[in-house]
Amino acid sequence: MRTATRRRNFGEARGARGRLRALGFAAALLGPLVAAPALAAPAGGDVGAGKVTGLPVPRFVSLKTDRINLREGPSKDNRTAWVFQRAGLPVEIVAEFETWRRIRDAEGTEGWVLHSLLSGRRTALVTPWAKGDPAPASLYERADERAEVLAKLQPNVIVSVKQCTGAWCRIMVAQPSARDLDGYIRQDRLWGVYPNERVE
Repeated sequence: MRTATRRRNFGEARGARGRLRALGFAAALLGPLVAAPALAAPAGGDVGAGKVTGLPVPRFVSLKTDRINLREGPSKDNRTAWVFQRAGLPVEIVAEFETWRRIRDAEGTEGWVLHSLLSGRRTALVTPWAKGDPAPASLYERADERAEVLAKLQPNVIVSVKQCTGAWCRIMVAQPSARDLDGYIRQDRLWGVYPNERVE
């Protein structure tokens, strides 16, 4: 069974992946910005209210624990299709049924989990759609591409989302052996927030 891993590249940063695949990340200070397709936002007509909570569906949340079974149906009697192994991983709630939520990950895999295993804390993945040997994404001191670059973030870094304006997000990147990074990234570099979404 594969688990999330960590690797070092100008300071160690926390690994960033669940779903039985090993993906790591690093914060490095040099490198060009990757051009990537923007995440498709749900159109106004596609956003509804959850039948259980009344909250918007779809919506982003994060995984609360390091081991979560993704089931084929909304019951513990249903087969486990995947096992997520990374707390904080962003997922999208696409349906609700009693105490169960149907979620989708960044790769499009869907299944059911108990609502108690999900957190309202907003997190995001940096450019998870990047393939091959992609360039890292810039983390800026201010919400301006002319500002100082604080770090370069590799694809699949998990970040905590503090605030988004619709174009920029203020995020925090946890580093176990160093001071956490706090800065700004283009909103279209993240999976875990919708294009033009405002997060307060």
